[in-house]
Amino acid sequence: MFFGEIFGPDLLIVVIVVAVLIFGGAAIPKFAKNLGSAKSQFEKGLKEGKEAGTTKATDASDTKAPESDK
Repeated sequence: MFFGEIFGPDLLIVVIVVAVLIFGGAAIPKFAKNLGSAKSQFEKGLKEGKEAGTTKATDASDTKAPESDK
């Protein structure tokens, strides 16, 4: 696989070392905390959107006019 060769564990180590050198050791935990918070907010939004979608679908089916028998 081409991507398996590019994104190996050695590249991950290099990226981490460069990030620590650029941003400093204190900024990395703050970044990780913000990333985790963003992920949880995203999942919460997905859950609320899914619940709102099912509620709207249920409401729409309840308001349909009854079909007349022919």
